[in-house]
Amino acid sequence: MKEPQRPKYSFYGLGIAPRILEALDRMKFTIPTPIQHQAIPIEIEGKDLIGVAQTGTGKTLAFAIPIIQRLSWIKGRCLVITPTRELALQVDETFRKLAPLFSIKTVVIIGGAPMGPQLKALKKNPRVIIATPGRLIDHMNQRTVRLSDVDILVLDEADRMLDMGFLPDIKRILKVIPRERQTMLFSATIPGEIVKIAAAYMQLPVHVEVAPSGTAPEEIIQELFIVKKSDKNHLLAKLLDQYYGPILLFSRTKRGARRINKLLKGKGYKAAEIHSDRSLSQRRVALEGFKNGRYKILVATDIAARGIDVTGIELVINYDLPDDSEQYVHRIGRTGRAGHKGRAISFATPEQSKDVRNIEKIIKTALPISEHPDLPRERFIAHSEHQGKRNNRRKPQCHGKRRAKRTKRWS
Repeated sequence: MKEPQRPKYSFYGLGIAPRILEALDRMKFTIPTPIQHQAIPIEIEGKDLIGVAQTGTGKTLAFAIPIIQRLSWIKGRCLVITPTRELALQVDETFRKLAPLFSIKTVVIIGGAPMGPQLKALKKNPRVIIATPGRLIDHMNQRTVRLSDVDILVLDEADRMLDMGFLPDIKRILKVIPRERQTMLFSATIPGEIVKIAAAYMQLPVHVEVAPSGTAPEEIIQELFIVKKSDKNHLLAKLLDQYYGPILLFSRTKRGARRINKLLKGKGYKAAEIHSDRSLSQRRVALEGFKNGRYKILVATDIAARGIDVTGIELVINYDLPDDSEQYVHRIGRTGRAGHKGRAISFATPEQSKDVRNIEKIIKTALPISEHPDLPRERFIAHSEHQGKRNNRRKPQCHGKRRAKRTKRWS
C-alpha cells in the first residue's frame, strides 16, 4: 500500500509560535506559499528582508505572521506603508485575523477617510499602524502620530509607491523612524530606486525571490486581440457573452473608466467603477459589491492594480494597455491567485506594436494573438509605416507613398 503523498511545504517547522499555528489551522491555512515558506523564518529572526514575488502569492501573510509573533516579544510598534487605500484596508484585514491572539490593536491611516476616527484609534496605542504615505505625513505634521518607537517597518508594494511619486514622502518618514529596526521591503519588481533604498536604509537584507522580477504567473492564460479603437466596444460585448464569472476590466484613464462603466450599465450588466475620482466610501462599496457578487464587472484604473485582493476573478481585460509596461504584470496578477487558474485578455490597436513588445520583454514571452470571427482581421502596423502616417498627417503637402516594412508577426 502506497503512503499518501505529503505536501511539499508546511507552516510547521518555520519557527511559528504554537498559538499562531493553531489559528492558521482554524483558518484552513495548511500549506504556505513559496514566499511565505522562505520569508517567514528569516523575518522571525529579526533580519531585514527584500521579498520579490508575483502578485497574489500571499505576501501579506508572509510578513503579518512574523510581525505579530515578534510584537508579542517586544514593546515597540510596527509601521506598514502601502501605496493605496484599498491595499491598506486589505493588509489590516489580514492582521486582524492574528492580532487578537496577543491583544494587539491595529489602526488604518489613509486619505479619503475622516481624521476623527483615526485620531481616536491612535489614542488607544495601536501596536500596528498601516498607512498610506500622504495621510501619514498629515498626522506627522499635526503631531498626532508617534513613530519614535517603531521597531518593525514594512514597505509593501514598494515599486508601486515609487511609480506613484511617493519617494520624497517615504524618505521623510524614514528619517523619523529609529535606525535600529527591522525593515522588510516587498515588491513585484526591483527597479534601481529600490536598490538605492535598500542600500541606504536596510542592514544586510536577505534577498528572497520566488520568481524572476516581473514574471507573470504561470496559471494565467494570456491572449492579445489586435483591434481598432472604434471596434473595442464591439469586441468587449462579444467577450462578455463568453464569460460568466467576475471580470476586472482596466481602463487607462478615469474618464475612460466612467465611460465604459456607463456603457456596461446601459447594456444591462452589473458593473461598478473604482479610480481616484471616487471617494473612499464609493470605492469600498464598489469593491465589496464585486467581492460579494453584486457586480459582475469592476472597471478600474491602475490605482486598483495592486489594491484588489479578490480570489476567484475569472478574467482580467486590459481594455487599454497600461502606460507603464510593468503595470501589465500587476494587472493580470489579479486573476490566477492562490493557485487558481485565470485568464487575461488585452486589446491593442494596430499602432501599439511597440507597447506590446515592451510588455513581452518584461514577461519574457510572446503574447499569443487571437482573432474574433465577428470582427475584421487586423495586424500591427510596422513602426516605420506608423511613423510615416504620422509624418504625412503633419505634412499634407507630401504625397509620396512609403513602402511599409513588416515582420511576419506584424504583417
